[in-house]
Amino acid sequence: MSAAAILLAAGLGTRMKSRLPKALHPLAGRPMLNHLIAACEGVFDRIVVVVGPDMPALERAAAPHATVVQAERLGTGHAALQAAPLLAGFPGDVAVLYADNPLISTATLRRLRAARAGAGLALLAMRPADPAKYGRVLQDDTGDVTRIVEFADASEDERQVGLCNAGVLCAPGSDLFRWLRAVRNDNSAGEYYLTDLVPLAAADGKRVVAVEAPEAELRGINSRAELAAAEAEVQARLRRAAMDNGATLVQPDSVVLAHDTRMGRDVTIGPNVVFGPGVAVEDEVEIRAFSHLEGCVVRSGAVIGPFARLRPGTEVGARAHVGNFVELKATHLGAGAKANHLTYLGDASVGAGSNIGAGTITCNYDGFGKFRTEIGQGVFVGSHTTLVAPIRLGDGAFTAAGSTLTRNVAPDAMAFGRARPTEKPGMAAAFRAARRPEPSPPSPEAPPTPPEEKA
Repeated sequence: MSAAAILLAAGLGTRMKSRLPKALHPLAGRPMLNHLIAACEGVFDRIVVVVGPDMPALERAAAPHATVVQAERLGTGHAALQAAPLLAGFPGDVAVLYADNPLISTATLRRLRAARAGAGLALLAMRPADPAKYGRVLQDDTGDVTRIVEFADASEDERQVGLCNAGVLCAPGSDLFRWLRAVRNDNSAGEYYLTDLVPLAAADGKRVVAVEAPEAELRGINSRAELAAAEAEVQARLRRAAMDNGATLVQPDSVVLAHDTRMGRDVTIGPNVVFGPGVAVEDEVEIRAFSHLEGCVVRSGAVIGPFARLRPGTEVGARAHVGNFVELKATHLGAGAKANHLTYLGDASVGAGSNIGAGTITCNYDGFGKFRTEIGQGVFVGSHTTLVAPIRLGDGAFTAAGSTLTRNVAPDAMAFGRARPTEKPGMAAAFRAARRPEPSPPSPEAPPTPPEEKA
């Protein structure tokens, strides 16, 4: 049976104290909304995202999935109903989820759909360590849900119930939208609540069942502190997956991964390494402490760091070395090439087996445009060489230390781009003498103190 998901993402996130819509706040380098979309794509055939007015960035993040605007924020039930025109006549189940519940797994969503097959309405519930002010899910003797009572309205006995509502539910589309149209707003907030679907389903004689899932999956994110807790949960999952796949994380809690970090086997990651989005690391790579990588590929056997930075568009070849305080941007470092110390290579290609000396930089930007540097195979670039792009060093070329090069260097040629030293005898002493301050004149002597008179 086909199924659709409605993702509610119109919230402003007032408690975040941010101009950014709540659903766009990132976890592991990806907006919360996109975490939820990724989980839903493995379960639902169609996805509709409900956004608020003037949220173009959120609509872009939802693409290619359909979006609909909730012009007035009149509650969760009202928000879900905005998707009805886009799903008119949809023959399957429809689930309603919240963008600020981004950690729900595909497996849990499959269990929700399976439970719906045996009931008229299925919802997700959890048993949090601290129930705080969650709504309580009340059940009869058979385990069917009878109603959801908000904490403020619950009696003392009802507040002792540990099963709490997570807000996610699933029903046949025809029933769901019929019930949504019947929801009333006669409450203190004057809003239309999604939870009111439970008594409406029961009134129709439909079974309502709860599917329990871990709190770590179902926790909502409404504040910066809750966002940080969710980030910790995501990072723990990512680290565990990397280690289960054959990577060694020397100090796991200090490593920061992105949602799409890919690592091969026998990779070793030192302490305090940070991965931004878009990084792929092949087998037997070592990434040493305090390195930062994003948007790059590291081929097998390479060594990175410590204190290295690989920026987007970079590819480090097999068995290549990128050492301490080396930054690569949009650069291809060939197999076995080395840039071991204090170097910046931007918009460059370096051939296999070349050696880049300490303090080398590519001058790739003139204030208006970016230009490329091409370094051939087996090139030796002397320490403190400045390569002014566009420039090409042919295979086997050699540059003398301290050179500034503005023209191409032929294969197997040696290039000198520095002035001939000139020595002027005695000039250093004269220079110091000319700048040495004149000695201060002695201060006049004070008159002698008269001797003390004796009594």
